[in-house]
Order: sequence, then structure tokens, then C-alpha cells
Amino acid sequence: MEGVNAVISGAEEAMKGKVDKFKRELTSLRTGRANPQLLDSLYVEYYGSRVPLKQVAAVSIPEARTLEVRVWDKGAVDAVEAELRKMDLGTSPARQGDVIRINLPPMTEDQRKKMVKVVHSMGEDARVAIRNERRDAMEKIKKAEKAKEISEDDVKRHEQTVQKLTDAYVKQVDDVAGSKEKELLTV
Repeated sequence: MEGVNAVISGAEEAMKGKVDKFKRELTSLRTGRANPQLLDSLYVEYYGSRVPLKQVAAVSIPEARTLEVRVWDKGAVDAVEAELRKMDLGTSPARQGDVIRINLPPMTEDQRKKMVKVVHSMGEDARVAIRNERRDAMEKIKKAEKAKEISEDDVKRHEQTVQKLTDAYVKQVDDVAGSKEKELLTV
């Protein structure tokens, strides 16, 4: 019985992790407003190694559609600027001393619709990942039944528990995706 409870709590943790990963991925999408997480995936060549941007600079939002990158080490400003130019943000960075500003252009209707499709696709990937966790948990429960560790009634009860967890986490993904889509379509 303990083994099955561990399976269920493990599945729940994994499903929660899938939802959290989905939320993190969504923060890197451009919505027309400046968001420091847009630059989270950026790595910079710094003294011979690739480090995340947040280890060499601070990113702030002085205005609604402006990102400001303050590089702490003047020797790294060129490398940061070069990496920012490689990113497809729809604009090129403007440098003023050790501060680099990125003015994000407003998104067009087509861009917004494309981003909604991307959000929808990412949401579907997250839902599939959650369902895969459900499948794995169900298989482990069936194996426990075959090994005579739990009864047929227990199997049904545990499968219902796993299904309820799956439904709850899929609903969370749907809610997050829906609010992100609404945010994208709001001009």
C-alpha cells in the first residue's frame, strides 16, 4: 500500500513540475510588453565561459515597452550587446555607456495570432506530458495489483485518484494558457 501512495504522490509532484515548467516557458514569450524573463535564455561569453545574462547584468523595465540591461563589468558590455543583437526581438539594442536599452515595437495583429498558436501548442505539450505521468502511474498501480500487493477495489480507487489529479493539473494548464492568450490579444 505504501508503494502505491508513493507512486501517486510522485505522479502528483511530476505533474506539478510540468505545470511549473509550462509557466516558466510562457514568461519567455514576447507579449508586446517588456518582461525581464524575455532575456532569461540569453547566455553571454564572459572571460572564456558562457554564463546567463543575469550573472553579468541587471535587467529592468523603465517603461512599458523598454528593457534596460545594466552590465556590471564594463569589459562585458560588448559581449552582452552582441548577444542581444542576435536575439530576434524585432528591434536592435541601443547602447549608452554601460547601459543597453531595447525598445520593443508594438506587436502586429498577425504576430499576436501567431503567439496565441504558440501558446496553444505549448499548452498541448504540457497536457501531453501530464497525461504521460498519469499513464506511468497507472502502469505502476497495475503492476502492484499483479504482484498481489493491492486488491482490485484499491486499484479502482487509486486510478480514480490519479485521474482526478490529472484533470486538476490539465485544468491548471488550460487556465494559464487561456490567460496568456487573453493577454496576447489585448492591445
